[in-house]
Amino acid sequence: MARWTGPLVTGALVAVATCYLAIAYTPDLLMGAAVRRVAAGGFNRFTHAPLATAASRQIVRPSPDLAYSACPYDISRGSLLIYAAPVAAPYWSLSIFDSRTNAVFVRNGDEARGKPFAVAVTHSGRSVPPGYQRVEVSGDRGIALVRILVADRTGFPRLDATRRATVCEQR
Repeated sequence: MARWTGPLVTGALVAVATCYLAIAYTPDLLMGAAVRRVAAGGFNRFTHAPLATAASRQIVRPSPDLAYSACPYDISRGSLLIYAAPVAAPYWSLSIFDSRTNAVFVRNGDEARGKPFAVAVTHSGRSVPPGYQRVEVSGDRGIALVRILVADRTGFPRLDATRRATVCEQR
């Protein structure tokens, strides 16, 4: 039995280290892949996807009842400012995810009460413009995501025009 002690201990240590590394770095790897896919059109600006179809599969299986707008961000050179214009839909939300997939900010239509609002995605120590709510994130890259429930597809052009009033830009 003594001759197996060393290999068993080594195997157990390798298993524990592998498990730790997988748990510690999987969120970063997954978000990095998601940001790269969404950022094909560039960083720090919203892209507005058409309504989902059976062929829509950019990151995950999208809901055919939701319209998605994504702003992949890179704040290594400055804060990201988001001006959010509420949409007259049964449901809409703005969610901001950091580099580790954490949802660091979420505001939906009920919370906004139909009024526009502004957030600044930034790092600690950076100043934000007056009127902007500070949202501090870990890492430089992540995604801001707007989701809008489209209850009636015939009304989508009106909702689409309104959702395009939500903008993000780096300062």
